[in-house]
Amino acid sequence: MSTVVLPGSFDPFTLGHLDLTRRAAALGHRVIIAVSHNPSKQGTLDLDTRKAAISASVDHAGLSADVEVRTLPKGLLVDFCREIGAGAVVRGLRSQLDLAYEEPMSRMNHHLAGLETVFLLTDSAYAHISSSLVREVHALGGDVSDMLPSPSLDALRAASPVS
Repeated sequence: MSTVVLPGSFDPFTLGHLDLTRRAAALGHRVIIAVSHNPSKQGTLDLDTRKAAISASVDHAGLSADVEVRTLPKGLLVDFCREIGAGAVVRGLRSQLDLAYEEPMSRMNHHLAGLETVFLLTDSAYAHISSSLVREVHALGGDVSDMLPSPSLDALRAASPVS
């Protein structure tokens, strides 16, 4: 079984993220979900809360045997992948915009460390979901319960209750 890394800020972890995790594991991979802090994004959930919600979501989905949740240390993703023996990074693509964003990073990771990136097209049922849109809809009082696993929904509601 090869090890792959699914990196991201996951603020919050959505059903789209869970689907990517499930699909990567179904391909015979051990999946490390690497939760990171992205300083260029306005976050809602702290790292520990995100990790706990992701772990609970993975456990509830019956994926715990093939999936581990870790904090991505500061530094390069390729260094983390080398350290844990990961052979590839898994990224989801919702649209051509995602590919335009992901392609240069994929090429740089390959240049730096020979690290491959496996792109999975997002299931059409989840293609409209992004963590930032979920946070925005929630903050404006919209219902996001059909976009998040219940542990993520609970964490989001606790961190930023709608007034």
